[in-house]
Amino acid sequence: MENQVKLVETLVEKAAEYGKTSYELLKLKALDKTADVVSSLIPHSVVFVFLVSFMLFFNLGLAFWLGNILGELFWGFFVVAGFYIVLGAVLHFFLHDRIKKTIFNFIIKQVLS
Repeated sequence: MENQVKLVETLVEKAAEYGKTSYELLKLKALDKTADVVSSLIPHSVVFVFLVSFMLFFNLGLAFWLGNILGELFWGFFVVAGFYIVLGAVLHFFLHDRIKKTIFNFIIKQVLS
């Protein structure tokens, strides 16, 4: 009888250790995934900032150039704005689901890999 009590106590101790180890492993895996996602997000953010800056100055230059060609400065800005409204409509109506699915899959891949 005493042998069975020691066996049960040992089993309970090992189960408690297993639970603690599993919890620690889960915390470390979550930390690893968080660090991976954040570390891949920062370089992408830096590139995004430079790309947006380039696009801003490129579009301003294009609008001024087109305005000069068309005779009035505001016409260049209207042409550039019209291009972007058409591009936005095309992206929204034809590619919205594909873009959303691609971003969703990228996030899931980063978290699960």
